Amino acid sequence: MSARFDCGDPVQRTAGVEAAITALRNGELAVLPTDTVYGLAADAFSPVAVAMLFSARGRNRSIPPTVLVGTARAASALADDLGAFGQDLVDEFWPGPLTLVFRASPTLLWDLGDTKGTVALRMPLHSVALEVLKQTGPLAVSSANRHGHPPAITVDAAQEQLGEAVSDYLDNGPSTENIPSTILDLTGTIPKVLRAGAISVDRLRTVASVIADNEHYTESASPTVGSPAFDSSADFKPAAPHPLGGLSGPPGPTAGEPPSGA
Repeated sequence: MSARFDCGDPVQRTAGVEAAITALRNGELAVLPTDTVYGLAADAFSPVAVAMLFSARGRNRSIPPTVLVGTARAASALADDLGAFGQDLVDEFWPGPLTLVFRASPTLLWDLGDTKGTVALRMPLHSVALEVLKQTGPLAVSSANRHGHPPAITVDAAQEQLGEAVSDYLDNGPSTENIPSTILDLTGTIPKVLRAGAISVDRLRTVASVIADNEHYTESASPTVGSPAFDSSADFKPAAPHPLGGLSGPPGPTAGEPPSGA
């Protein structure tokens, strides 16, 4: 039976964090608050747990989840190469709403789905999420909703959709932000914005001066073979178009165009 904890109460928050850590270490699922909307979390290094995440959301392995981390140092451990700008971007914008896509370290023993050798990493700016992450290590996290439904901005919405598939729900009240993280692809020579979000391209260019922002990857698009693949709803898509959605040029890429880093 699922348990629910009110993180507004210090006693329940402590109990909930401990319960979620235990559940995640045991290969179970937990719903956590983040700095965007609620996230459905699983141990990134447990193939069984990640398969349970896909099943709970009602989707297949074609678009893997983002991996949330509790420390900035985790990026260098999980990525094969941070590239020319990766460390500077991490130093400037983590924790916060910036997801960075890297080539995954070939030594990692995990199965996040059809990643095409990439990993999307983010360190959230939320005390409850970070408290859990610093004890569990990297977590595969997707939005806490069934596929095709709006992301959950309350625990009630998450629990209504996911039910008993989740062991522990940490309730931190309604999400105050629903603008998703900006997603930046660092797998190629030139960084490329895959999704506009909370951090503008102009802000990114104060750290990485050369950024391509004229192509976007969306869940509805069909990525070409070799392109970075991940669940962009994990950091998370709002129910309605966000105000930054039109700042970075026309949607794309069209079928057949070479993806960045291919």
